[in-house]
Formats: sequence, structure tokens, C-alpha cells
Amino acid sequence: MVEAERVICESSVLADGGNGVRFEIQRYGETLPAFVIRFDGRVFGYINACAHVPVELDWMEGDFFDADQRYLVCATHGARYEPDTGYCVAGPCAGARLRPLKVLERDGQVFLVEPVER
Repeated sequence: MVEAERVICESSVLADGGNGVRFEIQRYGETLPAFVIRFDGRVFGYINACAHVPVELDWMEGDFFDADQRYLVCATHGARYEPDTGYCVAGPCAGARLRPLKVLERDGQVFLVEPVER
């Protein structure tokens, strides 16, 4: 499979447990909202859609973490997700997962690694 890298943001923009960065991706002819966050020093990316009902997680742009900076939270349904796995630990979709994206951090930048559709 052929993959391409796309810059999402500067690494310095993502504070551990802080606001995430929103962006869009193209999948199968569709534009989808997505985001990256930093947790425990690592960067993670997900499609920005609750596993319960596909609404965007953040009420205020980029505000994905709960007050304790321990879980990602759906502002609409209250579902709580582990930031490093996307696994829902509480809420109406407990046991479901966020859809992960392949991201990497290199040379002070965060990249989305995506398949090249032919």
C-alpha cells in the first residue's frame, strides 16, 4: 500500500492533556472531521465522531479532554474515551472505540500518514 504524509501542525502546539488540533481528511470520496491530541508525551489521532452517534466530540474547538485531562469526552453524550486507545470506558457507547488515524511526530511536526487512493 502506498502512503503519503501530510503536516497537521507544529509539535509545540500540542500540550500534554491540552487542546487538540482539528483538521479534515478525505476517505472514500467523503470529507470527515479529525483531530490530534498529545497524551503521556505521545501524539494520537482520531476521526472526530463519537462512537455512540457520529457527532463531533468537542463542544469548544479543540477541547477534547475532561477536566482531569485523563479521558477524551464527548460534549454531547458524555462518553469517555482512553486517549491512547480510543476505547470508550463510560457512557452510552461503553466498549466501543473511536476510529484511529495513523499519525507520527518528527522534526518538530505532527504528520497524518494516509493511504493514497488510486
